[in-house]
Amino acid sequence: MKRRRLLTITAAAVPLVGAAVYVPVSAFAAAPATAAASASHPTGYTCSPFQIPAPSGAVVESVTAVSVLAGTFQVPGTPPLGGFPVADVPAHCEVTVTVTHPGANDHAKVQVWLPQTGWNGRFQGVGGAAYAAGQISNVATAVKQGYAAAMTDAGVDSSGLNSSWALGADGQINTAALTDFASRSVHEMTLVGKQVVADVYTHAANYSYFNGCSTGGRQGYMEAQQYPSDYNGINADAPGINWNQFEVATLWPQVVMNQTHTYPTLCEFNAFNAAALKSCDKLDGAVDGLISDPGACDYDPRRLVGTTITCDGKPVTISAADAAVVRKIWDGPRDTNGKRLWYGLPVGADFSYLAASSTTDGVTTGSPFIVPAQWVANFVEKDPSFSSANLTYAQFDQIFQKARSQYDSVIGTSNPNLTAFRNNGGKLITWQGDSDQLIPTAGTVDYRQRVDALMGGTKKVDDFYRVFLAPGVAHCGLQGVGVDDMTALTTWVEHGKAPAVLHATLPTATTSSTGTTTTGTVDRDVCRYPMVSHYSGHGDVTNPASFRCVNPSHN
Repeated sequence: MKRRRLLTITAAAVPLVGAAVYVPVSAFAAAPATAAASASHPTGYTCSPFQIPAPSGAVVESVTAVSVLAGTFQVPGTPPLGGFPVADVPAHCEVTVTVTHPGANDHAKVQVWLPQTGWNGRFQGVGGAAYAAGQISNVATAVKQGYAAAMTDAGVDSSGLNSSWALGADGQINTAALTDFASRSVHEMTLVGKQVVADVYTHAANYSYFNGCSTGGRQGYMEAQQYPSDYNGINADAPGINWNQFEVATLWPQVVMNQTHTYPTLCEFNAFNAAALKSCDKLDGAVDGLISDPGACDYDPRRLVGTTITCDGKPVTISAADAAVVRKIWDGPRDTNGKRLWYGLPVGADFSYLAASSTTDGVTTGSPFIVPAQWVANFVEKDPSFSSANLTYAQFDQIFQKARSQYDSVIGTSNPNLTAFRNNGGKLITWQGDSDQLIPTAGTVDYRQRVDALMGGTKKVDDFYRVFLAPGVAHCGLQGVGVDDMTALTTWVEHGKAPAVLHATLPTATTSSTGTTTTGTVDRDVCRYPMVSHYSGHGDVTNPASFRCVNPSHN
């Protein structure tokens, strides 16, 4: 049984808000990159009450400090973000700081965990997922790796799939909560977390890193864009940047199916992906179960029309209507004049999230994915009962434009000007799966291209910002399979060695002549954008050394 020691400071004991007690980032700046994090050790470790300076414009309501013995941490909540154990979490101090802003009636909780022994001298802020601003499981994982780590709940629901906090009792947007979720709370978490580290260890962190995927990836980009001195290095994966574009765009499959009255089953959708993989697998020089250069894959779904497949033990013939739906989903959303609005589902990505449907009493209707459906209902339409299942092309176009006009400046996170982050010595790594089923990979490429255009081209941008596109990988998929992203980032920041590739384990799928699909994994070096992986012509295709990074053939 774990023994916990709880010590609390109430708001009355903490300095109240204002610029007078704000501690700027520079006060806790990282050591120069020439100093190794492991070379410095804290002079002490005290898990006890202390006063936390409030970030500018904020009030610290309370501070608690809890000593926790080593053991298994049960992540609260339900899957996918909770309800599972994290084993072998070392003894640590858990500090919780609650922050509010006068007149906002918000209460953002910052949790900072600090290992009792074995601290690596680094601070890590972790991001969230969907509508959760932070994930405590990632804090536990970071502490296992020797980091002092922090997260914030931004004062909103932490389940990740509930955005009912968007609207106040008057039916209007809760602007304080949205501001906290969009940007403010992660920055304040960073200030508070660094101060807690300095107080508990009596020694500031040598280096500060941010690590997140999806919403966490967006938060990382927000930090680089708006608070460029917060972190030495940012690992921001499958990032939810271009928030309004991709959130609304991911409802496009539902619009297409509704307007064409055609709802292919998942079995039928999977047949198109299998056919595309079979057609384009060999483009990288080897049949290895991966499409390494998706831009060169020009598979036309109409080629599958008339093919008979087996679904639930019954023969099904692919129709022209099925192929037309897939073509439009892959192509992506367009306005009523045919102009592209955003990017579509990547070829090879799972259809089951964005193109789901259900049949009741012989009537089939669409089932929109909960995250974009809530964004449109709660934020754009300000009507929780609003359904995205029956949108027309015209309605979709209107919602797309409305979302951008209302929220791009708040949560768009798409500013390509990273000059301050670069000048501050920051390094940014992003990886994303080429088969991301929730955030179109092309949107991340679009952002990187805009940064290149603004900041001197690919070569100059590579000096501080690198993107890696992982073949066959789904949304945030490398988190559960394996990638050396944080190792690459810390090596770049602390030793000046930029990663040419990321070492990863990728999922593969091969389909036999009889239609049987076999899945597996393969170790592979993920190339930095814009290069792609290509078989060298000799050697075992399961050996990463048999592949090299080349410029994409579609260029």
